[in-house]
Amino acid sequence: MSTKDFIEKDYYKVLGVPKDATEAEIKKAYRKLARENHPDANKGNVRAEERFKEISEANDILGDPKKRKEYDDARSLFGNGGFRPGPGAGGAGGSFNFDLGDLFGGGAQGQGGQGGAGGFGGGLGDVFGGLFNRTGGGPGAGPRTQPRRGQDIESEVTLSFTEAIEGATVPLRMSSQAPCKACSGTGDKNGTPRVCPTCVGTGQVARGSGGGFSLTDPCPDCKGRGLIAEDPCDVCKGSGRAKSSRTMQVRIPAGVSDGQRIRLRGKGTPGERGGPAGDLYVVVHVKDHPVFGRRGDNLTVTVPVTYAEAALGGEVRVPTLGGPPVTLKLPAGTPNGRTMRARGKGAVRKDGSRGDLLVTVEVSVPKDLTGKARDALEAYREATADEDPRAELFQAAKGA
Repeated sequence: MSTKDFIEKDYYKVLGVPKDATEAEIKKAYRKLARENHPDANKGNVRAEERFKEISEANDILGDPKKRKEYDDARSLFGNGGFRPGPGAGGAGGSFNFDLGDLFGGGAQGQGGQGGAGGFGGGLGDVFGGLFNRTGGGPGAGPRTQPRRGQDIESEVTLSFTEAIEGATVPLRMSSQAPCKACSGTGDKNGTPRVCPTCVGTGQVARGSGGGFSLTDPCPDCKGRGLIAEDPCDVCKGSGRAKSSRTMQVRIPAGVSDGQRIRLRGKGTPGERGGPAGDLYVVVHVKDHPVFGRRGDNLTVTVPVTYAEAALGGEVRVPTLGGPPVTLKLPAGTPNGRTMRARGKGAVRKDGSRGDLLVTVEVSVPKDLTGKARDALEAYREATADEDPRAELFQAAKGA
Protein backbone atom coordinates (compact mmCIF):
# COMPACT_ATOMS: atom_id res chain seq x y z
CA MET A 1 0.00 0.00 0.00
CA SER A 2 1.31 3.43 -0.88
CA THR A 3 1.68 6.24 1.62
CA LYS A 4 -0.89 8.21 -0.35
CA ASP A 5 -3.48 5.45 0.07
CA PHE A 6 -2.62 5.15 3.75
CA ILE A 7 -3.39 8.86 4.21
CA GLU A 8 -6.29 9.43 1.85
CA LYS A 9 -8.46 6.30 2.20
CA ASP A 10 -11.17 6.47 4.85
CA TYR A 11 -11.23 2.91 6.14
CA TYR A 12 -13.81 3.76 8.80
CA LYS A 13 -16.20 4.80 6.05
CA VAL A 14 -15.44 1.61 4.10
CA LEU A 15 -16.55 -0.53 7.07
CA GLY A 16 -19.33 1.88 8.06
CA VAL A 17 -18.14 2.34 11.65
CA PRO A 18 -17.36 5.48 13.67
CA LYS A 19 -13.75 6.48 14.38
CA ASP A 20 -14.13 5.50 18.04
CA ALA A 21 -15.48 2.02 17.19
CA THR A 22 -14.32 -0.83 19.42
CA GLU A 23 -12.41 -3.84 18.11
CA ALA A 24 -15.58 -5.93 18.49
CA GLU A 25 -17.62 -3.44 16.45
CA ILE A 26 -14.99 -3.39 13.70
CA LYS A 27 -14.86 -7.19 13.58
CA LYS A 28 -18.66 -7.45 13.46
CA ALA A 29 -18.92 -4.90 10.64
CA TYR A 30 -16.17 -6.62 8.65
CA ARG A 31 -17.73 -10.07 8.94
CA LYS A 32 -21.15 -8.79 7.85
CA LEU A 33 -19.79 -6.92 4.82
CA ALA A 34 -17.41 -9.75 3.88
CA ARG A 35 -20.29 -12.24 3.78
CA GLU A 36 -22.40 -9.92 1.64
CA ASN A 37 -19.62 -9.18 -0.86
CA HIS A 38 -17.67 -12.45 -0.92
CA PRO A 39 -16.81 -13.50 -4.51
CA ASP A 40 -18.27 -16.98 -3.91
CA ALA A 41 -21.67 -15.40 -3.23
CA ASN A 42 -21.41 -12.88 -6.06
CA LYS A 43 -19.98 -14.82 -8.99
CA GLY A 44 -19.30 -12.54 -11.96
CA ASN A 45 -20.02 -9.36 -9.97
CA VAL A 46 -16.91 -7.23 -10.48
CA ARG A 47 -18.15 -4.47 -8.20
CA ALA A 48 -18.71 -6.92 -5.33
CA GLU A 49 -15.20 -8.29 -5.87
CA GLU A 50 -13.66 -4.81 -5.70
CA ARG A 51 -15.79 -4.02 -2.67
CA PHE A 52 -14.59 -7.21 -0.97
CA LYS A 53 -10.97 -6.17 -1.56
CA GLU A 54 -11.65 -2.72 -0.04
CA ILE A 55 -13.33 -4.30 2.98
CA SER A 56 -10.43 -6.72 3.50
CA GLU A 57 -7.88 -3.90 3.21
CA ALA A 58 -9.80 -1.78 5.72
CA ASN A 59 -10.02 -4.67 8.18
CA ASP A 60 -6.29 -5.37 7.81
CA ILE A 61 -5.58 -1.83 9.03
CA LEU A 62 -8.35 -1.20 11.57
CA GLY A 63 -8.35 -4.77 12.92
CA ASP A 64 -4.71 -4.46 14.00
CA PRO A 65 -4.36 -2.07 16.99
CA LYS A 66 -0.81 -1.06 15.99
CA LYS A 67 -1.67 -0.41 12.35
CA ARG A 68 -4.84 1.39 13.39
CA LYS A 69 -2.89 3.78 15.63
CA GLU A 70 -0.40 4.49 12.84
CA TYR A 71 -3.28 5.09 10.44
CA ASP A 72 -5.07 7.43 12.88
CA ASP A 73 -1.85 9.35 13.51
CA ALA A 74 -1.16 9.72 9.80
CA ARG A 75 -4.70 10.89 9.07
CA SER A 76 -4.53 13.35 11.92
CA LEU A 77 -1.26 14.88 10.72
CA PHE A 78 -1.54 14.72 6.96
CA GLY A 79 -5.08 13.87 5.94
CA ASN A 80 -7.68 16.22 4.50
CA GLY A 81 -5.18 18.86 3.48
CA GLY A 82 -3.69 19.17 6.92
CA PHE A 83 -0.02 19.87 7.63
CA ARG A 84 0.43 22.56 4.96
CA PRO A 85 3.25 25.09 5.33
CA GLY A 86 2.24 28.71 5.12
CA PRO A 87 3.49 31.14 2.45
CA GLY A 88 7.28 31.34 2.23
CA ALA A 89 7.77 28.26 4.36
CA GLY A 90 11.40 27.40 4.78
CA GLY A 91 12.58 30.51 2.90
CA ALA A 92 14.42 33.46 4.27
CA GLY A 93 12.10 35.44 6.49
CA GLY A 94 9.23 33.00 5.75
CA SER A 95 7.02 31.55 8.44
CA PHE A 96 5.00 28.37 9.07
CA ASN A 97 1.37 28.57 10.06
CA PHE A 98 2.14 26.55 13.21
CA ASP A 99 5.12 25.82 15.43
CA LEU A 100 6.91 22.73 14.13
CA GLY A 101 9.01 22.50 17.26
CA ASP A 102 5.90 22.02 19.38
CA LEU A 103 4.36 19.58 16.92
CA PHE A 104 7.32 17.25 16.45
CA GLY A 105 9.43 18.03 19.49
CA GLY A 106 12.23 18.48 16.99
CA GLY A 107 13.90 21.44 18.62
CA ALA A 108 13.20 24.01 15.88
CA GLN A 109 15.23 27.13 16.51
CA GLY A 110 12.64 29.42 15.07
CA GLN A 111 9.83 29.61 12.61
CA GLY A 112 11.76 30.83 9.61
CA GLY A 113 15.18 30.59 8.00
CA GLN A 114 17.61 27.79 8.64
CA GLY A 115 16.47 26.96 12.14
CA GLY A 116 12.88 26.27 11.12
CA ALA A 117 13.91 24.13 8.18
CA GLY A 118 16.23 22.05 10.32
CA GLY A 119 13.59 21.31 12.94
CA PHE A 120 11.10 20.52 10.22
CA GLY A 121 13.33 17.98 8.47
CA GLY A 122 14.31 16.08 11.60
CA GLY A 123 10.73 15.92 12.87
CA LEU A 124 9.36 14.57 9.64
CA GLY A 125 12.00 11.84 9.56
CA ASP A 126 10.90 10.67 12.99
CA VAL A 127 7.22 10.76 12.09
CA PHE A 128 7.60 8.80 8.84
CA GLY A 129 10.01 6.41 10.50
CA GLY A 130 7.33 5.51 13.02
CA LEU A 131 4.29 5.52 10.77
CA PHE A 132 5.58 3.99 7.57
CA ASN A 133 8.60 1.97 8.74
CA ARG A 134 11.02 4.18 6.83
CA THR A 135 14.46 5.20 7.81
CA GLY A 136 14.57 8.49 9.60
CA GLY A 137 17.59 10.68 9.57
CA GLY A 138 18.26 14.32 8.99
CA PRO A 139 21.53 15.93 8.03
CA GLY A 140 24.53 14.02 9.32
CA ALA A 141 22.68 10.75 9.81
CA GLY A 142 24.83 7.79 8.83
CA PRO A 143 23.74 5.03 6.45
CA ARG A 144 21.53 2.39 8.00
CA THR A 145 20.33 -0.89 6.56
CA GLN A 146 16.87 -1.91 7.70
CA PRO A 147 15.80 -5.43 8.66
CA ARG A 148 13.66 -6.97 5.94
CA ARG A 149 10.64 -9.19 6.52
CA GLY A 150 10.63 -12.49 4.66
CA GLN A 151 8.12 -13.16 1.92
CA ASP A 152 4.83 -14.99 2.45
CA ILE A 153 4.55 -18.35 0.74
CA GLU A 154 1.57 -20.54 -0.11
CA SER A 155 1.20 -24.29 -0.23
CA GLU A 156 -1.57 -26.87 -0.55
CA VAL A 157 -2.49 -30.01 1.33
CA THR A 158 -5.09 -32.71 0.68
CA LEU A 159 -6.82 -34.35 3.66
CA SER A 160 -9.21 -37.24 4.00
CA PHE A 161 -12.73 -36.39 5.16
CA THR A 162 -11.99 -37.76 8.64
CA GLU A 163 -8.69 -35.84 8.96
CA ALA A 164 -10.47 -32.59 8.12
CA ILE A 165 -13.08 -33.20 10.81
CA GLU A 166 -10.71 -34.44 13.54
CA GLY A 167 -7.56 -32.44 12.65
CA ALA A 168 -4.23 -33.82 11.50
CA THR A 169 -0.48 -33.20 11.47
CA VAL A 170 0.88 -33.50 7.93
CA PRO A 171 4.38 -33.17 6.43
CA LEU A 172 4.71 -30.25 4.02
CA ARG A 173 7.67 -29.89 1.66
CA MET A 174 8.27 -26.34 0.52
CA SER A 175 10.71 -24.51 -1.68
CA SER A 176 11.38 -20.85 -0.97
CA GLN A 177 14.07 -18.20 -0.93
CA ALA A 178 16.33 -18.22 2.13
CA PRO A 179 19.67 -16.60 3.06
CA CYS A 180 22.35 -17.99 0.77
CA LYS A 181 24.53 -20.45 2.67
CA ALA A 182 27.53 -19.90 0.41
CA CYS A 183 27.89 -16.23 1.37
CA SER A 184 25.92 -16.26 4.64
CA GLY A 185 23.28 -14.07 3.06
CA THR A 186 25.63 -11.15 2.30
CA GLY A 187 25.63 -11.61 -1.47
CA ASP A 188 29.42 -11.11 -1.50
CA LYS A 189 32.04 -13.86 -1.82
CA ASN A 190 34.15 -12.26 0.89
CA GLY A 191 31.18 -11.50 3.10
CA THR A 192 31.85 -7.74 2.98
CA PRO A 193 29.27 -5.97 0.78
CA ARG A 194 29.33 -2.19 0.68
CA VAL A 195 26.50 0.17 1.48
CA CYS A 196 24.57 1.19 -1.63
CA PRO A 197 25.54 4.80 -2.50
CA THR A 198 22.21 5.49 -4.22
CA CYS A 199 19.94 4.87 -1.23
CA VAL A 200 22.65 5.20 1.45
CA GLY A 201 21.77 1.79 2.85
CA THR A 202 18.05 2.37 3.29
CA GLY A 203 16.95 0.23 0.36
CA GLN A 204 14.54 2.96 -0.73
CA VAL A 205 14.64 6.06 -2.90
CA ALA A 206 12.23 8.98 -2.77
CA ARG A 207 10.12 10.22 -5.64
CA GLY A 208 7.98 13.34 -5.72
CA SER A 209 4.22 12.96 -5.53
CA GLY A 210 3.09 16.56 -5.56
CA GLY A 211 1.70 18.61 -2.70
CA GLY A 212 5.07 18.85 -0.98
CA PHE A 213 5.25 15.15 -0.09
CA SER A 214 7.43 12.35 -1.42
CA LEU A 215 6.81 8.61 -1.67
CA THR A 216 9.44 5.90 -1.71
CA ASP A 217 10.23 3.01 -4.04
CA PRO A 218 12.71 0.13 -3.72
CA CYS A 219 16.17 1.27 -4.77
CA PRO A 220 16.78 0.16 -8.39
CA ASP A 221 20.52 -0.31 -7.86
CA CYS A 222 20.48 -2.61 -4.83
CA LYS A 223 16.93 -3.97 -5.38
CA GLY A 224 15.88 -2.80 -1.95
CA ARG A 225 18.67 -4.58 -0.02
CA GLY A 226 20.65 -1.48 0.92
CA LEU A 227 23.86 -3.36 0.12
CA ILE A 228 25.87 -3.99 -3.05
CA ALA A 229 28.28 -6.89 -3.43
CA GLU A 230 31.78 -5.94 -4.59
CA ASP A 231 32.47 -9.53 -5.61
CA PRO A 232 29.05 -11.18 -6.21
CA CYS A 233 28.53 -14.69 -4.86
CA ASP A 234 28.49 -17.34 -7.60
CA VAL A 235 25.50 -19.11 -6.05
CA CYS A 236 23.08 -16.23 -5.44
CA LYS A 237 24.59 -13.77 -7.98
CA GLY A 238 24.87 -11.08 -5.31
CA SER A 239 21.23 -11.19 -4.14
CA GLY A 240 22.03 -12.82 -0.80
CA ARG A 241 19.12 -15.21 -1.34
CA ALA A 242 19.10 -18.76 -2.70
CA LYS A 243 16.46 -21.41 -3.25
CA SER A 244 15.98 -23.67 -0.26
CA SER A 245 13.85 -26.78 0.27
CA ARG A 246 12.60 -27.91 3.63
CA THR A 247 10.04 -30.29 5.09
CA MET A 248 8.02 -29.21 8.12
CA GLN A 249 5.25 -30.78 10.15
CA VAL A 250 2.12 -28.64 9.95
CA ARG A 251 -0.81 -29.03 12.31
CA ILE A 252 -4.16 -28.63 10.54
CA PRO A 253 -6.85 -27.75 13.11
CA ALA A 254 -9.99 -29.84 13.48
CA GLY A 255 -13.05 -28.77 11.54
CA VAL A 256 -11.38 -27.27 8.46
CA SER A 257 -13.46 -27.17 5.29
CA ASP A 258 -12.59 -27.74 1.65
CA GLY A 259 -10.90 -24.67 0.13
CA GLN A 260 -10.12 -23.06 3.50
CA ARG A 261 -6.92 -21.00 3.67
CA ILE A 262 -4.97 -21.32 6.92
CA ARG A 263 -2.36 -18.77 7.99
CA LEU A 264 0.69 -19.93 9.95
CA ARG A 265 2.59 -16.92 11.27
CA GLY A 266 6.35 -16.88 10.89
CA LYS A 267 6.51 -20.10 8.85
CA GLY A 268 7.26 -18.41 5.52
CA THR A 269 10.53 -17.22 3.99
CA PRO A 270 13.17 -16.19 6.60
CA GLY A 271 13.82 -12.45 6.91
CA GLU A 272 17.04 -10.59 6.24
CA ARG A 273 19.30 -8.75 8.68
CA GLY A 274 17.28 -9.83 11.68
CA GLY A 275 13.90 -9.17 10.06
CA PRO A 276 10.95 -11.43 10.90
CA ALA A 277 10.01 -14.38 8.73
CA GLY A 278 7.00 -14.19 6.43
CA ASP A 279 3.85 -16.23 6.87
CA LEU A 280 2.82 -19.56 5.38
CA TYR A 281 -0.65 -19.90 3.87
CA VAL A 282 -1.95 -23.44 3.46
CA VAL A 283 -4.94 -24.11 1.19
CA VAL A 284 -6.80 -27.22 2.33
CA HIS A 285 -8.47 -29.69 -0.05
CA VAL A 286 -10.78 -32.33 1.44
CA LYS A 287 -11.64 -35.68 -0.18
CA ASP A 288 -15.24 -36.90 -0.30
CA HIS A 289 -16.49 -39.58 2.09
CA PRO A 290 -18.48 -42.58 0.78
CA VAL A 291 -21.07 -42.28 3.58
CA PHE A 292 -20.95 -38.86 5.22
CA GLY A 293 -21.35 -35.37 3.85
CA ARG A 294 -20.98 -31.96 5.43
CA ARG A 295 -23.18 -28.90 5.84
CA GLY A 296 -21.32 -26.20 7.78
CA ASP A 297 -20.58 -27.58 11.27
CA ASN A 298 -23.04 -30.44 10.78
CA LEU A 299 -22.39 -33.82 9.17
CA THR A 300 -25.02 -35.50 7.01
CA VAL A 301 -25.89 -39.13 6.35
CA THR A 302 -28.72 -40.87 4.49
CA VAL A 303 -30.09 -43.99 6.23
CA PRO A 304 -32.35 -46.50 4.41
CA VAL A 305 -35.36 -47.85 6.35
CA THR A 306 -37.98 -50.43 5.44
CA TYR A 307 -41.57 -49.52 4.61
CA ALA A 308 -42.70 -51.24 7.78
CA GLU A 309 -40.27 -49.21 9.92
CA ALA A 310 -41.44 -45.97 8.32
CA ALA A 311 -45.13 -46.84 8.69
CA LEU A 312 -45.12 -48.48 12.11
CA GLY A 313 -42.15 -46.71 13.69
CA GLY A 314 -39.24 -48.23 15.57
CA GLU A 315 -35.61 -47.77 16.49
CA VAL A 316 -32.90 -47.31 13.87
CA ARG A 317 -29.14 -47.65 14.38
CA VAL A 318 -27.14 -44.92 12.65
CA PRO A 319 -23.34 -44.90 12.03
CA THR A 320 -21.24 -41.95 13.22
CA LEU A 321 -17.87 -40.70 11.97
CA GLY A 322 -15.13 -42.33 14.04
CA GLY A 323 -17.42 -43.27 16.92
CA PRO A 324 -19.96 -45.90 18.00
CA PRO A 325 -23.37 -46.00 16.30
CA VAL A 326 -26.30 -44.08 17.79
CA THR A 327 -29.90 -45.26 17.99
CA LEU A 328 -32.66 -42.92 16.85
CA LYS A 329 -36.36 -43.39 17.48
CA LEU A 330 -38.35 -43.42 14.26
CA PRO A 331 -41.93 -42.15 14.79
CA ALA A 332 -44.78 -44.08 13.18
CA GLY A 333 -45.77 -42.62 9.84
CA THR A 334 -42.35 -41.16 9.07
CA PRO A 335 -42.34 -39.93 5.44
CA ASN A 336 -39.51 -40.50 3.02
CA GLY A 337 -36.91 -37.69 3.18
CA ARG A 338 -37.55 -36.65 6.79
CA THR A 339 -34.37 -35.46 8.57
CA MET A 340 -33.64 -36.21 12.21
CA ARG A 341 -30.82 -34.89 14.38
CA ALA A 342 -28.17 -36.66 16.47
CA ARG A 343 -26.76 -33.88 18.60
CA GLY A 344 -23.01 -33.49 19.15
CA LYS A 345 -22.01 -35.98 16.44
CA GLY A 346 -20.95 -33.44 13.81
CA ALA A 347 -17.81 -31.46 12.95
CA VAL A 348 -15.62 -29.72 15.52
CA ARG A 349 -16.31 -25.97 15.89
CA LYS A 350 -13.71 -23.31 16.68
CA ASP A 351 -14.73 -23.26 20.34
CA GLY A 352 -14.17 -27.02 20.65
CA SER A 353 -17.84 -27.98 20.65
CA ARG A 354 -19.36 -30.15 17.94
CA GLY A 355 -22.13 -29.70 15.44
CA ASP A 356 -24.85 -32.31 14.86
CA LEU A 357 -25.33 -35.33 12.62
CA LEU A 358 -28.29 -34.77 10.30
CA VAL A 359 -29.91 -38.13 9.48
CA THR A 360 -32.16 -38.26 6.41
CA VAL A 361 -34.55 -41.20 6.12
CA GLU A 362 -34.83 -42.97 2.77
CA VAL A 363 -37.60 -45.57 2.49
CA SER A 364 -36.15 -48.65 0.80
CA VAL A 365 -38.43 -50.38 -1.72
CA PRO A 366 -37.64 -54.07 -2.24
CA LYS A 367 -37.05 -55.11 -5.84
CA ASP A 368 -38.28 -58.71 -5.45
CA LEU A 369 -41.11 -59.92 -3.23
CA THR A 370 -41.88 -63.61 -2.75
CA GLY A 371 -43.96 -65.80 -0.51
CA LYS A 372 -45.48 -64.38 2.63
CA ALA A 373 -44.07 -60.88 2.08
CA ARG A 374 -45.85 -60.54 -1.25
CA ASP A 375 -49.09 -62.00 0.12
CA ALA A 376 -49.00 -59.60 3.05
CA LEU A 377 -48.44 -56.62 0.77
CA GLU A 378 -51.28 -57.70 -1.54
CA ALA A 379 -53.54 -57.94 1.49
CA TYR A 380 -52.47 -54.46 2.58
CA ARG A 381 -53.27 -53.08 -0.88
CA GLU A 382 -56.78 -54.54 -0.76
CA ALA A 383 -57.33 -53.17 2.75
CA THR A 384 -56.37 -49.64 1.66
CA ALA A 385 -57.99 -49.68 -1.78
CA ASP A 386 -60.35 -46.84 -0.84
CA GLU A 387 -57.49 -44.51 0.06
CA ASP A 388 -56.13 -42.33 -2.74
CA PRO A 389 -52.87 -40.56 -1.77
CA ARG A 390 -53.07 -38.46 -4.97
CA ALA A 391 -56.55 -37.08 -4.40
CA GLU A 392 -55.32 -33.85 -2.82
CA LEU A 393 -52.78 -33.43 -5.61
CA PHE A 394 -55.44 -33.43 -8.33
CA GLN A 395 -57.69 -31.20 -6.25
CA ALA A 396 -54.93 -28.65 -5.83
CA ALA A 397 -54.15 -28.81 -9.54
CA LYS A 398 -57.77 -27.99 -10.44
CA GLY A 399 -57.87 -25.14 -7.95
CA ALA A 400 -54.72 -23.56 -9.39
